[in-house]
Formats: sequence, structure tokens, C-alpha cells
Amino acid sequence: MVLAVVGIVWLVPTIGLAVASFRTAAADNTTGWWTALAAPSQLTAANYRALLHNPDMVRSFWNTVLITVPSTLLVVAIAALAAYAFAWIRFRGADVLFLVVVGLLVVPLQVALIPVAQLYARLHLFGTIPAVVLFHVAFGLPFAVFLLRNFFVGIPHELLEAARMDGAGEWRIFTRVVLPLAFPAVASLAIFQFLWVWNDLLVALVFAGHDNAPLTVAIRDQTRQFGSNVDVISSGAFLSLIVPLVVFFAFQRYFVQGVLAGSGK
Repeated sequence: MVLAVVGIVWLVPTIGLAVASFRTAAADNTTGWWTALAAPSQLTAANYRALLHNPDMVRSFWNTVLITVPSTLLVVAIAALAAYAFAWIRFRGADVLFLVVVGLLVVPLQVALIPVAQLYARLHLFGTIPAVVLFHVAFGLPFAVFLLRNFFVGIPHELLEAARMDGAGEWRIFTRVVLPLAFPAVASLAIFQFLWVWNDLLVALVFAGHDNAPLTVAIRDQTRQFGSNVDVISSGAFLSLIVPLVVFFAFQRYFVQGVLAGSGK
């Protein structure tokens, strides 16, 4: 009962945002969103129709997709390869290098904003989508490698030895044995990375140009005129919220498996 009450309290802001996104700006400026629960006639889809015809918001939405999808795929792919090497391939300096990776977990991204901005300026990357993607990949890899490496070492060593005795190389073992067993952990990592990048504001504010800004920056810019365009802000914010929810629920089963598997090792 207590958990149900806490859950309802946590959902109130989301419900309020959803309801407000279906009300006109005049209604939102004069009455609270909860009044629509008693008078459903206030609800309209005009906000979303206007949002889909707003070129700045549409462009920022696709910019968010172009930033989030590559950042997620690159982190998962590179981290999976690195984690396999740290877990099952013996090479000189592996332990020291892994400690360096773990040490990078405690480095806040704020300390790298100015140096990376100077580097991007010299490489003529500043204000572009690749600049934002590369920054997210760089700061997402330490946690990703740490997470997957700890999962990979829990895979029975006998499975890998049996595959080697059958003549399988490292690449075949990685793709046919390790990845299928580690899919829940990989899916969990993909969800974490997707949510972090999709909801990012700071990195996009620093490195993305006006034409390459994601949805979070576009919504933040709209808040400067909060009283006159609350309909755009509410519908854009709810659109920004619904996509991560769809991704999470689509991979929820694998996410739970990955978390439980990691907790049992």
C-alpha cells in the first residue's frame, strides 16, 4: 500500500505534463491541469499538430535521434569488445589498463568541457553532431567496459575452452558464445546509455550548434517565453519523455535479467 502511494505521488508530475500537453496555452495560463480531469472537453490534439509543423522542434527531435543512436551503438560495440579482451584475453598490462578505465569512472565530465572544446575548435568539429557523439562515447565507455567486463568474467570458462577445442577463434567465440549469453547485460547497458544521452542538456549546450541542437536544448530555449508558449513546451517535453519510455519497456525483460544477473555474481 505504501509503495502504491509513493508510486502515485511520483507519477503526478508526469500525469500533469501529459494532461497539460493536451490543453491550450490559454487554459494552462488560467487554470490548473487537474481541472481537465473534471472537464475533458478542454483536451485537444492541436498542440501536437502544431508541434509537428514547427520546423525547429522537428529538426531538434531528429538531431536527438542522430546523436543518441550512434552514441549508444558505438559505446555498446566498443565496450563489448574491450570487456571481452579484459575478461578472457591475457596481455601485458591488462590489469593496469583496467584500473585506469575504472579510475576514469570518477572523472566528472565538467572537467573536460574546456579542453575538449579547444580540441574541437582546432579540428573544426565544434558545433557539429559528431562532436556531441564523440564526447558521449568517450565518457560512456568507462562505465560500459566496467559493467560488461564484470558480467563476462562470470561466464563459465569451460564454454570458451570447449569452443576453442572445436577450432573457434576469438571472434567466433565472442559473437557466437559470449554475446548471446551476455545479451541481458548488453541490453541493460544500451538502455542506460540511451537514457543518459537522450536526456542530456549540458553537453549539447556546450558542443552542439543552433542547427544541431537536440530536443532538450530546444525545450530549454522555449522556456524563455514560458507564458506564451507553454503549449509547445508541454507537448515537446512529453514527446521527449515518451520515447525513452518506449525504449525502456521494449527492453524491460532483458533489463531486469541483466540487473539480476549482475547482482548475483
